[in-house]
Amino acid sequence: MTKTSTNAPTVGKPAFDSLEQEVFLNLWRTYDRLRSMEDEVFGRVGLSAQQYNALRLLRSVYPDSMPTLVLGGRLISRAPDMTRLLDRLESRCLLVRERRPENRRVVEVRIAKEGTQLLDEVHDALQECHRQQLGHLDKKVLRQLASLLKQARQPHEDAENLSFIDE
Repeated sequence: MTKTSTNAPTVGKPAFDSLEQEVFLNLWRTYDRLRSMEDEVFGRVGLSAQQYNALRLLRSVYPDSMPTLVLGGRLISRAPDMTRLLDRLESRCLLVRERRPENRRVVEVRIAKEGTQLLDEVHDALQECHRQQLGHLDKKVLRQLASLLKQARQPHEDAENLSFIDE
């Protein structure tokens, strides 16, 4: 007895409930495919994408430091446990945490020399990964895509982080 495929769309029934759903599911699938390539690069140096992003943000303000709450707000993906994320980076000597003398409740974070070295080490492999992910698109299409994604995201961003994210 042969089995019929259940993957074929039903005649007359749309594949998605709405255009918004189609776009969202396409974003999600694209993210999943592209992220797996990036995870491989980060895995070689023992980082998660979230840890890499935190180090990248800290390097952008080096030699200055950044309050942990500001860092958390600027991450691409929200970190549910910022303390644990920073603990892991600090245990590898990739960053330094300090409390402000004038306000001991504020914790400042600064990238360490080892953190900048690790970012330098992964840089070329990550650039190649991005070329593999999106290099088949020409620059005009990439600019359009970046603009459309910013427009889609804009109403859902925190106001204080908008200008930083879209730089």
